[in-house]
Amino acid sequence: MSAPVFTMPTPEAWTDSDLAKIGRLKDASDKINAQIRKAVVGQDDVVRLTMIGLFGLGHCLLMGVPGLGKTLLVRTLASSLSLQFRRVQFTPDLMPSDITGTEVIQEDKATGERKFRFLEGPIFTNILLADEINRTPPKTQASLLEAMQERQVTVGGVRRDLNAPFFVLATQNPIEQEGTYPLPEAQMDRFMFLIQVGYPSEEEERQILAMTTAGYTPDVQAVLSQEEILELQKLVRKVLIPDDVVTFILRLVRSTRSSEPKASDFVKRYVGWGASPRACQNLVIGAKVAAILDGRHQVKIEDVRQVAHAVLGHRILPNFAAEAERITSKDIVDRLLKEVA
Repeated sequence: MSAPVFTMPTPEAWTDSDLAKIGRLKDASDKINAQIRKAVVGQDDVVRLTMIGLFGLGHCLLMGVPGLGKTLLVRTLASSLSLQFRRVQFTPDLMPSDITGTEVIQEDKATGERKFRFLEGPIFTNILLADEINRTPPKTQASLLEAMQERQVTVGGVRRDLNAPFFVLATQNPIEQEGTYPLPEAQMDRFMFLIQVGYPSEEEERQILAMTTAGYTPDVQAVLSQEEILELQKLVRKVLIPDDVVTFILRLVRSTRSSEPKASDFVKRYVGWGASPRACQNLVIGAKVAAILDGRHQVKIEDVRQVAHAVLGHRILPNFAAEAERITSKDIVDRLLKEVA
């Protein structure tokens, strides 16, 4: 029996209503950016990639030193989207039940009967900020895996669905390694994007000082409702992607694998493990969201390039030779984007 054949969306799949929704999403994207700018200075690429991750049904890992406004960004984004937000500070003594929730025995005072009652953990929210996720042991880190992939948690043998939309934003400090538990590659792969959060420019830092030391309180307004976000997440899947863009994505991802017969000498020399098919999926979805946020219903190769580093950076593992010569995964992605035509 032959396998079923699936095809990409076609122009005929679009309706006038869908095209009108794209216009609304482009308008909403501009308004969300305006609301975020009330509290967050700079970080344009970080804001855009975070929004792409949300509308693409993915999760994001923010990598940056302390004090760059990562928590403020997530909190402001949640406020502008009218979504419930919870923050968990990951620590070495945090247990999985502290994240997912636990069952407790409760007595009915009228009848004296004792029953188990489930107390929801902070994971039952729309946007969960897992602050300094590498501070907690692997057992607790793993408590997020089922939630991130299946949008559900299992406690006491009972599966419980999470609120929709569900979006995990985790932060990680790259400079302090004492008392940390680096995320394993399998769990890193669950994140759609690894977003590097850098230092602000001098003018941006001057503006940050003016906003944060003079009693300024941003008035952030909600732009999109929960129902509108769910509707727009479905709309993203219908964005058109031409065959040449699909071919570019396939060649880009396959070129990261040193085991491929057509792999370049550079990849064979410096790459231990390349990206999996999940990278292809995330490049397609990320490019679709990038296109729709710009008001287009068709993907360009530039959209793929825009999300390539965030998708591939944590999925390419440089080998010892690369580490010895200080060649990073970013350097590898830069080279492959130039080589793959």
